[in-house]
Amino acid sequence: MPVYIALLRAINVGGTGKLPMVELKSLCEDLGFADVLTFIQSGNVIFRESGDAADICARLDAALAERLGKPPGVFLRRSGELAAIAKANPFPAMEPNRVLVSFFAEPVPEDALHGLVAPDGEEVVARGREIFIHYPIGSGRSRLKLPILKTGTARNINTIVKLAAPAAELENRR
Repeated sequence: MPVYIALLRAINVGGTGKLPMVELKSLCEDLGFADVLTFIQSGNVIFRESGDAADICARLDAALAERLGKPPGVFLRRSGELAAIAKANPFPAMEPNRVLVSFFAEPVPEDALHGLVAPDGEEVVARGREIFIHYPIGSGRSRLKLPILKTGTARNINTIVKLAAPAAELENRR
């Protein structure tokens, strides 16, 4: 069975979208996913599941909507895809915690960077289903504005690398 990484939007430890990772793991196991692992308290889950990726996304999003009251948004990548995204970082010389990758369900449109405001020297590259952003002053202090980012979810390069490792291990266990 293929290994997937689900990146969930708007999931955290407190406030809106509160979902303890033990509950996320249980929810995924109830959906029939195998070898479920969660990673940090921000909605990252690794699992095995056969079937269509779009169906897997829809099932997980629906189950989360039932639990949270609204669908959070689920962005699914295969193990190899996540590793390739980390390697494709267009800002390899920058601190990995200052490079965020925003994930989307579909390839970003050609006009994805329309409306970009980057007053703090941010650099932005759109590729496939991801947008890479280098935040020189950190994302928390940045005043960057890019409307499309509201429809995706972001992880920094450190997190992506840390997610890719156990996913690859699980993939190799076949």
